[in-house]
Amino acid sequence: MRYSLLSVMLLAIGCTLQAPPQSKQTTTPTPTSPSSAIEGLNLDAKQRNFVDAVQRMEPLVERSCRQRAPDLNCDFHIVVDDRPNQDRPNAFQTLDKDGRPILGFNLALIYQVRNQDEIAFVIGHEASHHILRHLARQQENAAAGAVVFGTLAAIIGGNATAVSQATEIGASVGARSYSKDMELEADFLGAKLTVAGGYDPVRGSEYFTRVPDPGNEFLGTHPPNAERVATVRRAAGL
Repeated sequence: MRYSLLSVMLLAIGCTLQAPPQSKQTTTPTPTSPSSAIEGLNLDAKQRNFVDAVQRMEPLVERSCRQRAPDLNCDFHIVVDDRPNQDRPNAFQTLDKDGRPILGFNLALIYQVRNQDEIAFVIGHEASHHILRHLARQQENAAAGAVVFGTLAAIIGGNATAVSQATEIGASVGARSYSKDMELEADFLGAKLTVAGGYDPVRGSEYFTRVPDPGNEFLGTHPPNAERVATVRRAAGL
């Protein structure tokens, strides 16, 4: 793992906690070494909470990844997305061009969490997306949706433009079809990882009580906050 302070533009499973996932973007990270990223920085309390949680959780999630999915690349690269004008807290999991898993956290999230339990839970949640192969599943669902919608458009006599538009819509619908299930799966495993890291996932999930509830909207990407908290409590044995 390398902890970096850098701007990132990524194709990701977005876990924006207040909004749908970010759209596909071009991957252009420029990693810096761990020492150059941390040494010499005058970290405030929020930044230190993040760094401490990363240093504690990183070896744990890598070990869990190797145990649960030994065929995956489990060398997590944790980055801070410091692009400007990001007011909404956001965390995401993606892969770089070499297939290395990336966990990204923007500054708004780092400054909104109240304690290390909350940031540890988010780290565990994002790592779980990779361990559970959610990005691959999302891509498969998008491809299937594109085929179905494109085929239907062609059957009813749509021209090339109509088929292309239908294919794009199908990909979007397919990608969103099971996103809520994936979020709950990541919440459950993420809670287990949080416990293994010595943190309290129930306390960590209190973050959900402070953000707008996405409800249960059609094709929404995130489940209701209450359902997520209940999932965490179940994982914690409560």
